[in-house]
Amino acid sequence: MFRVKVLAAVFYVVIALAEELSFFKADSPATKVENQLQQPPLEWPPLETEELAAEATSTPEPPTTLTVTASIYHPEPGQTDASPYITADGSRINKKDPKKHRWIAVSRDLHSRWGGQMEFGDSLWVTGISEELDGLYIVRDIMNRRMRKKIDILVGRQDPIMGRWDNVQIARLD
Repeated sequence: MFRVKVLAAVFYVVIALAEELSFFKADSPATKVENQLQQPPLEWPPLETEELAAEATSTPEPPTTLTVTASIYHPEPGQTDASPYITADGSRINKKDPKKHRWIAVSRDLHSRWGGQMEFGDSLWVTGISEELDGLYIVRDIMNRRMRKKIDILVGRQDPIMGRWDNVQIARLD
């Protein structure tokens, strides 16, 4: 075993010495293929027709926004159902820090099951609440059937956030 280690060490020393003395050339003496081909550089994305070119330069449509009322909810039986740490889509809520998920519940009129546009797992951009609460959320829960055009933001009992906000803008991201 010792002989193998010594032989390997000697081999690595010889290779290092050969590299230092430039026995191994990094450049090949062959002519470079890049110099032989004189083609114009490719564009990305490849534009094959004028219709595609016009389509690529047009600005994308902004996502449609909805104006809703927003509030917060805590994962506890008084504000949810009998299983407060499991959302309507089956996701499990972190008991120690529910706010870190950035999940929301939407009213049934906004969910696709009842004729709305949103589904579980959709990403929503929320603005109009506060700097701390505005941002990206994921739809994971459904609200009681008496609620209309409303979202609930999941926060923990220990989070110092309370309130109800009108004229909150939400936009579904594709």
